Amino acid sequence: MILSRRALAPLFLVATTAFGLAQQAGMKKPFSDAAFDAANKAGKAIFVEVHAPWCPTCKQQAPHISQNLADPKFKNITVFSVDFDSQKDALRKLGASRQSTLIAFKGGKETARSVGDTNGASIKTLMDTLL
Repeated sequence: MILSRRALAPLFLVATTAFGLAQQAGMKKPFSDAAFDAANKAGKAIFVEVHAPWCPTCKQQAPHISQNLADPKFKNITVFSVDFDSQKDALRKLGASRQSTLIAFKGGKETARSVGDTNGASIKTLMDTLL
């Protein structure tokens, strides 16, 4: 059976819309003091990743983080990304001295932190503290 482009167009639209919604669910936001403080004040579950584009450990963490964020149970988590090279004020505020630092906050308090962890199971355990 051969399908025409006209017949496939609605299917493509549904697929791209679903993909876009899934991407938004775990969308990372650039860290800012105002956004972080507002999310903390609102009692939101917050996941912070401190990364650097040149960091091999960060690159190993990325697929595990993305996989977890795709899970519907993490849909209400606010995710902030801190650039290690350019956001030194954020690093001081968070007490992060190295790239590849992952920090979880819930109810305005830190619940977990790891540095340099590339193990998918332990990254998931850290993120589970936000549920």
